[in-house]
Amino acid sequence: MTRFRPKDERELAEIVAAAVAQEEPLELVAGGSKRGLGRPPQLPHTLDLSGFAGISTYEPEELVLTAGAATPMSEVEAALAARGQMLAFEPPDWRGLLGASAAGTLGGAVLCNLSGPRRIKAGAARDHLLGFRGVSGRGEAFKAGGKVVKNVTGYDLAKLVAGSYGTLVAVTEVSLKVLPRAAAERSVLLRRLDDTAAQRAMTAGLSSPHEVSGAAHLPNGESGRDAGLTLLRLEGPGPSVEARAAALRTELAPFGAAEEARGEESARLWRAVRDVAPLAGDAARAVWRVSVPPSAGPALAAAVAQRLEARWFFDWGGGLVWLSIPASGDGGAAVIRGALAAIGGHATLIRASDALRAAVPVFEPQPPALAALTRRVKESFDPKRILNRGRLYADV
Repeated sequence: MTRFRPKDERELAEIVAAAVAQEEPLELVAGGSKRGLGRPPQLPHTLDLSGFAGISTYEPEELVLTAGAATPMSEVEAALAARGQMLAFEPPDWRGLLGASAAGTLGGAVLCNLSGPRRIKAGAARDHLLGFRGVSGRGEAFKAGGKVVKNVTGYDLAKLVAGSYGTLVAVTEVSLKVLPRAAAERSVLLRRLDDTAAQRAMTAGLSSPHEVSGAAHLPNGESGRDAGLTLLRLEGPGPSVEARAAALRTELAPFGAAEEARGEESARLWRAVRDVAPLAGDAARAVWRVSVPPSAGPALAAAVAQRLEARWFFDWGGGLVWLSIPASGDGGAAVIRGALAAIGGHATLIRASDALRAAVPVFEPQPPALAALTRRVKESFDPKRILNRGRLYADV
């Protein structure tokens, strides 16, 4: 296996063009923390993009940051924190979940479209991507979008690239919208609710005027052994957060006496939810990320638990169900997707062995019309299927 490490976009374009001419696909890597996501690539060459790192432009007054795709997430977050700003989509750190030691990168979070608990309020990673530079699977360097928040020039290719897992473009640089960090944070906590009552409480909180920025339910509590813990997060100016927390506690009184977690205590709880810490242990188990209508979350968990030994928790007000399943057989694929047929939604296998990720569809199988569209998009950017071949689907 050959490992290519280009120094600049010109050299990158030459490497990709040579791979196209020889029809030899490339596995794209930078930090390497997310190699365990998607179908396992078995490709003859590696394209190391770690040279495209560093913050090139940061304009706090304009709320825009531009950086190399391989810039470590820790570097980006430190620069933003120094100016009281943040990536509002709250990118997760799944190194503990995936058993990775490499540092996560900005481009990896964007290309996998990863978002944390704040997605219900702030949107996904793709909603904050303003533009990018890169090299297509044709060996052509190009840029799309821009470095300003108000940009409507041409096709919105940034939305297409986010979530493509490197199968369309070898991205070298990204420009993102950033937002001010909240001055204060507080979480309202409810204990000992079952899944159905917790979902109703989260819906009540999210439907209230109190601007809840996170709603999660851990059936077995934070430690995995305690009574159930339901969390609703509030962020903003200190006096506003204090007043809204008091009002929210009153509104949630029918669900039981509420507690509060403040400052770093609240932040620690939400980092655990963001990083899937309740299910990160026992690496031998498969972990699924299932998106459903929020009201259907408890029903999905119950349906799976009837057939399999399962552990789970809820994020996004019940709309995101994290499931841990024994990795034997198909890792729960048939049971989970069978339950979704009646409920609606889609499931992604996040953690499993290479063998299991090669044997079952990692991403939700697409209906024929959508699968045909996905192939046409791939052919437009990468007709020889050079970039991350087979990472999303066997033929993409």
